[in-house]
Amino acid sequence: MAQLIKMQDYISRYEQDIYHYPTQFARLKKQQWDKLKAAYNAGELDRLYSEHTESETQVKFEPPQKELKGLFKKVKGIFHRTGNQEAEAEELLVPNQIEDTNVFSLRFPFRPASLDELKQNFLNQLLRFQMKWGSSTLREESFVDQSFFLDERLRFFLQRFPDTFLVLYKPIFLLKNAPVEVEVILLTPVDAWCITFLEAEEDAAFIGSSERFWVRRHHKHPDKKVLNPLLGANRMTNIVSRLFELYEVNMPIKKVILSRNGYVDYPEAPYDITMLDKRTFPEWFERMRAISSPLKAQQLKGAQALLEYCQTTSSLRPEWEADYNHKEGNEHAAT
Repeated sequence: MAQLIKMQDYISRYEQDIYHYPTQFARLKKQQWDKLKAAYNAGELDRLYSEHTESETQVKFEPPQKELKGLFKKVKGIFHRTGNQEAEAEELLVPNQIEDTNVFSLRFPFRPASLDELKQNFLNQLLRFQMKWGSSTLREESFVDQSFFLDERLRFFLQRFPDTFLVLYKPIFLLKNAPVEVEVILLTPVDAWCITFLEAEEDAAFIGSSERFWVRRHHKHPDKKVLNPLLGANRMTNIVSRLFELYEVNMPIKKVILSRNGYVDYPEAPYDITMLDKRTFPEWFERMRAISSPLKAQQLKGAQALLEYCQTTSSLRPEWEADYNHKEGNEHAAT
């Protein structure tokens, strides 16, 4: 399961420490799945749940010390410098608040009929957990548009690729104070893929050219003009290339036009573009899934470079806001 490190302008835990969370997620996800698989094969899933009651198993994702220290400094900054400052700040870091935002809970409302069904249930719940991590930190959160939970393309990237793949989904880069939204950036251990989708009806054919518009053809519909996907692909690749150069990231960048259910006809396509359509996509997909390399230093460095320039909009989590208002009210009362 690929890891969602950034989604639009939502805040992300990976922004706090890109060198901690990817490794932790992959390790704990594997531990949890191995535990479930072993219980299933041994016929012991009844230990976890019954037909009449919904049971729940939990695994805690520990925040890195770097994030806790940074959070502690932020909390201390809320208060005036008094003798009780540190004690008051520590009171805010109560265990329940941290645990609630870092626990992945597995719920089994029904008995899986097969190992594949158990795995799919596991991945579906893990997907929602990834969405939570992709839109919150210990202290802050962003409000996610519900359409993302039903987004087939997002699900495709998160559920069909290895744990060592890092995904930026429709991130918004802030360059020279101008926000620029791109499509999908997929960071594998060996290269970076800038992916632009070009999909319509099943078996639609796209006729490419250097013009501003391409032509979409389909046997059941009249021809239609579509914006040249290379415009967005080039813009996205240029952003990634500039940031990699700025941060001295040594990683190949691939530019892709992706049509999983249709065809792309562009004989004179630029040499630096990869066209993946119904004919070539399956082989590429299996080749990508077969990559077994662990997370690499350049991959994480590249992710950090991109996250540094991503726009983020968030607000204080309700439990922290309530504590802050409570402390502030007590402080005003004391004065």
